[in-house]
Amino acid sequence: MRWRLVTLAAALGLVAASVAAQTRGVSRTEIVVGSLQDLSGPIASLGKASRNGMQMRIDEQNERGGVHGRKIRFLVEDHAYDPKRAVLAAHKLLEQDRIFLMLGHIGTPTNVAVMPLMFERNVINLFPFSPGRQMFDPVHRLKFASFTPYFDQARQSVPLLVKQRALKKPCIIYQDDDYGIEHLKGAEEGLKTINLQWVEKTSYKRGATDFSSQVARMKSAGCDLVVLGTLIRETIGTVAEARKTGFSPVFLGTTGIYYDQIHKLGGPAMEGIIATHTAAVPYPDSGSEQVRAWIQRYKGKFGEDPWMHSVYGYANAEAMIIALEKAGPVLTTEALITAIEATRFPTDIFGSAEMTFSPAKRLGSSLYRFAEIRNGRWETTSDYFGER
Repeated sequence: MRWRLVTLAAALGLVAASVAAQTRGVSRTEIVVGSLQDLSGPIASLGKASRNGMQMRIDEQNERGGVHGRKIRFLVEDHAYDPKRAVLAAHKLLEQDRIFLMLGHIGTPTNVAVMPLMFERNVINLFPFSPGRQMFDPVHRLKFASFTPYFDQARQSVPLLVKQRALKKPCIIYQDDDYGIEHLKGAEEGLKTINLQWVEKTSYKRGATDFSSQVARMKSAGCDLVVLGTLIRETIGTVAEARKTGFSPVFLGTTGIYYDQIHKLGGPAMEGIIATHTAAVPYPDSGSEQVRAWIQRYKGKFGEDPWMHSVYGYANAEAMIIALEKAGPVLTTEALITAIEATRFPTDIFGSAEMTFSPAKRLGSSLYRFAEIRNGRWETTSDYFGER
């Protein structure tokens, strides 16, 4: 019996080695994983945090021996949030480095530019840092998304909050680009389900710093809800202007504003802002011992506090490792796809929603929960809601 087991193990080892020799980015000793990040452009702070979070989890796994005896070699290229640079960087990862999969590629326009190149080479686009619907729609066997689009966040959260707070006069301020328009359209779809329309809608150009005219219009309209299709700086500017003029509606944003920089930079005026989120901001005095320990490890490794994108990066790498383990020692793209589709990815130490996939479902979860800034920090105020 012992001889048979040894023979079987040897045979499996030969099979794994043979398959690895035919699978790009997989050898007997390593798995090559690539990522494209903005490390020098307009969202470099998010790109660096994303990279650090993924690198931290991958390093931890490698210290434990890797996955089925293979170490993960993690290669990151900078695209500076430029689609043309993203294409060039992708060519390097795909042709020179021959990556097995792409993990956590940041940016919607850069993902859209690169995905055709990846799919031609049978490379999975795994958990991109993008809320674009293109990350999972139309369905493609090589797409797996973990970020619910802003459109769906707004569509689900606006009618729910209107009912909870008995609000009657919804308004919106949004950035006049794809980011803001996704909030506008999503919220409009949500309002239709409860037979409401905008009392006022106003926009601003990217880079604007003065929001006094937009706030004046919404105040004059008597808005009791303001949906924020804004980013960090613009959220702070809008809400601060409203407070200054005595305008106090309910402010609702999405994960696009769920950052601790909002209250750190905006101060007491940001009290009461509501946003949708999944994973929670990692505060150093968190009630979770696991999160506190994770923060200390992160600071020890990178010499700085983690951002939300550090959390997203770590969680995405964790989900990738779970899938690689489920795929087994004979690692191929098809084996990984099958493993992802058969796995229920559990909630993590940050409270992320569970994820599931299927051949017809390429978005892991559409669930979100509310958080509100209370006493100078984001506090989760609801259970998960949305479409499962």
